[in-house]
Amino acid sequence: MPNPYDLIIVGAGPAGTTAALYADQMGLKSVLVDKATFPRDKICGDAISGKSIRYMNELGILDEVSDLDGAEINRITFGSPSHKQFDIHLNKNDSNIKKGFVIPRQIFDNFLLEKAQNVTTVKDGFKVKDILYENDKIIGVRGEEKGEAKELEAPIILGCDGANSFVARKLGLYQSDMKNTSIAIRCYYKGVKGLSDQIELHFVKEVLPGYFWLFPAGDDLANIGIGLTKADAKKEKRTLREILDEVTKSEYFRDRFSDAKPMEVPLGWNLPLGRIKRKNYGSGFMLLGDAAGLVDPFTGEGIGNAMVSAKYAVEVAAKAIKANDCSSSVLSEYSSLVWDEIGNELNTSSKLQDLAKYKYLLNFVINRSSQSRELQEIISGMLINKFPREKLSNPMFYLKILFS
Repeated sequence: MPNPYDLIIVGAGPAGTTAALYADQMGLKSVLVDKATFPRDKICGDAISGKSIRYMNELGILDEVSDLDGAEINRITFGSPSHKQFDIHLNKNDSNIKKGFVIPRQIFDNFLLEKAQNVTTVKDGFKVKDILYENDKIIGVRGEEKGEAKELEAPIILGCDGANSFVARKLGLYQSDMKNTSIAIRCYYKGVKGLSDQIELHFVKEVLPGYFWLFPAGDDLANIGIGLTKADAKKEKRTLREILDEVTKSEYFRDRFSDAKPMEVPLGWNLPLGRIKRKNYGSGFMLLGDAAGLVDPFTGEGIGNAMVSAKYAVEVAAKAIKANDCSSSVLSEYSSLVWDEIGNELNTSSKLQDLAKYKYLLNFVINRSSQSRELQEIISGMLINKFPREKLSNPMFYLKILFS
């Protein structure tokens, strides 16, 4: 008897729902499961990058995203330790990506789930507890749904279950090391002054070598937080909550937070950074998004790369299903496609993250950028992937950044 499904997608965040939507486009039958019951909160900065815009446009859902509760973003502001700033104007670049969004994940993820429900079987509240094998081949998962044991069968599992991926752990591919994992905390605030159409990334002394973010999230709501590597956090005598409190009460931000009220206790999560190339496939499975460690090291953004990985995983799965060969050698193409697409960008972001360790160099680059339109355009090009990968790997390119 043939399997009712081609794919079991574990995790209904952006990687999983995007995979379900692409699976439908490519004629694959999928089932999407998640241990949570939606709508649910997901601790995140809530920023949706230009890269995500491209894939949502491709899936035909972008216009509806624009109508969701949140904020439209037209600028990215970078602030130095000496409080110099410069803006990247998204609507003035020469790419097709002219804006981004900040939408609380409880709203955004539920929207994507509803889109997936229109085209595939969705089982939220389904907790995967084991992976099923037959003759050493993956044939499905065993889980629990509403207190009952359930089994689902398919020749390919897509692990889209986040930074603490059960699928990755079960398959022996989970990695968490201090240098290549960041830790961050988020807090929603009401009443922060100066919110507009920009997301702000501030490399302030209280947080270095990490950064403080301040994002508008619509309806007078702000998403604020700090992020730094686990290795740097371990050296700290202060807790992340104490650091965040120092920033909001600092001389530079005090006025903007004078009438602001926190809407929650700050909440923390891990971000597996794309500083290293982790194995993300094997016989009968692929890992996507945060489960594959694809978070941007510089910005901490993961939704865009989750969508990239979803598209390529489904493309490779479709080939494998057609050939009736879901072996590791066939699915290895997925890793090549993902890293060809975003590997150079992740390497560049790793270099930028390393820059934050050097306060004077960070001041120099941001201060020069605040005075140089050419330098702003170079950094804008890096952020929207305007430059070819061979240019980004050339040391002379970075000399131009410093001395243009």
